[in-house]
Amino acid sequence: MKVVVLAGGTSTERDVSLSTGTMIYKALKNRGHQVVLLDAYLGYEGDTTNVFDIEKDWAANIGSVTENNPDLDQIKALRKDGSKGFFGKGVLEICGASDIVFIALHGENGEDGKVQAAFDLMGIKYTGTDYASSAIAMDKAITKEIFSYYKIPTPKGIRVKKGEAFEWDQYPCVVKVSCGGSSVGVTIANTPGEMDACLKDAFTYGNEAIIEQYIRGREFSVGVLDGRALPVIEIAPLVSFYDYKNKYQPGSTVETCPALLEESIAKQMQKVAEEVFLALRIQTYARMDFLLNDKNELFCLEANTLPGMTPTSLLPQEAQAAGIDFESLCEKIIEVSLKKYE
Repeated sequence: MKVVVLAGGTSTERDVSLSTGTMIYKALKNRGHQVVLLDAYLGYEGDTTNVFDIEKDWAANIGSVTENNPDLDQIKALRKDGSKGFFGKGVLEICGASDIVFIALHGENGEDGKVQAAFDLMGIKYTGTDYASSAIAMDKAITKEIFSYYKIPTPKGIRVKKGEAFEWDQYPCVVKVSCGGSSVGVTIANTPGEMDACLKDAFTYGNEAIIEQYIRGREFSVGVLDGRALPVIEIAPLVSFYDYKNKYQPGSTVETCPALLEESIAKQMQKVAEEVFLALRIQTYARMDFLLNDKNELFCLEANTLPGMTPTSLLPQEAQAAGIDFESLCEKIIEVSLKKYE
């Protein structure tokens, strides 16, 4: 099968995406597929004719994850042609020549449904859910509204627009950009005096933020593949909370899968994850993040429609606990994704 692994892009999660893409590329190549690893933003400067027949290492010169949040200005300065468009040179031509595009993008312009919508218009097949569910899940404010409608337990919160007044009196609280991922732009305000700095950080990444109730407890995640929940994984950061650095730096977090939970609680968490999958109209696969307080009350934080597939990512660990190795997981995602086109 001819597969394009589409990674990179222009979001704050660009380097994580490149790491995800490299892992997927190597796995599919080991399975005998004709695979091209392509940076969605930088594109391919060579001849796009018969690229699947070119004998080269398409994973060469791909960057690794940094310890700090990526610099957006540096990302956009990488473009050679000066074009303001998202897709780099040759990207659409190469994607159009594939049997399917494995989307390994994260964050804005990738996880928000825009790329999926463009591919739908062009008749390009791709992995993961469709543009509508991607856009809904990416917006944490809309997600919370849907959670409320379907009575899915989630922390109380409000949407705050840049420059507008708001009322909030519960501290500590969590402040995060409304449309973002990988815990980029997420901080904790312990007092009203810290709120301005936290909002300033969140507004660096977008014009809307979410302020929500701080839940003190254990952190978990549950992947859902083809509508069925995988084993629960517990995430225990050694320092602070599960922020960008703790997510992607090996040794920063202790992860236990299956999580050491009472069976009834684990099953409840899996059930809620499957309910979220249905409520947000997600297809193929996703990962839901949870908190569990000392009263064994669970709270769903959000759904990730393009969960990371890096060496430290959670979904591959959950799949492994279910007896699905990384290469088989990549194959399964393609298999389930193709059902959209039957």
